Amino acid sequence: MNYRPLGRTGLRVSALCFGTMTFGGDGMYKVIGETTQAEADRLIATCLDEGINFFDTADTYSSGGSEQMLGKALGARRPEVVVATKVRGRVGPGPNDVGLSRGHILDSIDRSLRRLRTDYIDLYQIHGYDALSPWEETLRALDDLVRAGKVRYIGASNLAAWHLMKALGISAHDRLARFETLQSYYSLAGRDLERELCPLLESEQVGLLIWSPLAGGFLSGKFSRTHKGPEGARRASFHFPPVDETRGYVVLDALAAVAHEHAVSVARVALAWLLHQRVTTSVIIGARDDAQLRDNLAAPTLQLSAAQLERLNQASALPIEYPGWMIETQARDRLHALSPEARFAKVT
Repeated sequence: MNYRPLGRTGLRVSALCFGTMTFGGDGMYKVIGETTQAEADRLIATCLDEGINFFDTADTYSSGGSEQMLGKALGARRPEVVVATKVRGRVGPGPNDVGLSRGHILDSIDRSLRRLRTDYIDLYQIHGYDALSPWEETLRALDDLVRAGKVRYIGASNLAAWHLMKALGISAHDRLARFETLQSYYSLAGRDLERELCPLLESEQVGLLIWSPLAGGFLSGKFSRTHKGPEGARRASFHFPPVDETRGYVVLDALAAVAHEHAVSVARVALAWLLHQRVTTSVIIGARDDAQLRDNLAAPTLQLSAAQLERLNQASALPIEYPGWMIETQARDRLHALSPEARFAKVT
């Protein structure tokens, strides 16, 4: 396992992060997985033995059951790892049991700490944008948690580029703890992040944590043009994240070809592609059984050639959009080491 810096912090986290959304299987998360405590103990032990030091959960997963199971599975090894959890989602029927208000954040942190059996959270992430809570209120509350020692670093998830940049600006202006990471969806079947967020993350040195790297199972190797997945597959009843299947099957064809060349699974190639992207900090994997987990754990050792990366890039490329094409056109005169005559010819 290799380890990468977590944003601008001094922490180093494993290139793979183990996500625990499948733990418990309560409510809406039942369709995602129903991992029992005994299974969770075994999966976590395997991760630790293989060098994973980064684990992700949220207070909404299985109504807090995921946090509770993760805390129990880590046990005495809690100090060895980086634990990330989230706040924002609905955790009760009341009008204030959701969002990023100061009240909800301060109530939620103590519940998460109890369930995780710890006195601090390494990375406390907002689970999304809350239009009703001012950024100043949210960031001040999170900063107070850092100062109190309950949280060491803060991160965000599922934000638009302007959300993130506005929050970073307020943190800088008011000298508050800033978002060191962004947890977002990114996969060969969904590269939307590259339009605005990836350049922002690199510019501001914000780490990228990737959720659903296999596009909700679409890139697992169980789907093809002629086979719509096994009976009971998650995507059969839970089409999330959404995938443009017309483009998606082109990606699967390219993945299958590269997987055949390496004699590995399609899923392993899809994960390896993400690990080859320079903006990636850690890829969040989930597994229901040991075989799936061990296959995913091998992804960091898979080296894709330049030709294979180009094949996957071309198959999954985003359709060109404005202002991207204009920015690229205008950049030629500034960034390419060409003669003035050549530059003029290329631009026009």
